[in-house]
Amino acid sequence: MLIPLILISVGLAAVAQLTLKWGMNQVTDKAGELRLSGDSLRAVASTPAVWLGLALFGLSAVVWLAVLSRTALSFAYPFAALTYVLIVLFDKLILSEQVPPLRWAGVALIVAGVVLVAQTQHT
Repeated sequence: MLIPLILISVGLAAVAQLTLKWGMNQVTDKAGELRLSGDSLRAVASTPAVWLGLALFGLSAVVWLAVLSRTALSFAYPFAALTYVLIVLFDKLILSEQVPPLRWAGVALIVAGVVLVAQTQHT
């Protein structure tokens, strides 16, 4: 049950990032580039997608706390790198962003590292 909890937390964090990006795209379409001004901060605070992204991060954190209560941080934390993998996949598949080959190579190294960590004792 431990690894599924870790993957739920990581998945929620990645979806939170995607949702925040979507929300901030809405902000910049409406108010331009974010500045430290009242108008910019009001635009961010009035964008539901930003709030949804923050709520998803909060939910991810709650699940992460459950993970931390069950295993060593040195086992769990490397799995957080899977967020990068999911973000690159989301960038490519959902946001239609270009992902250069060298970035894919980095993603492959992250996956290999997580697979190695998953083979170790986690108690």
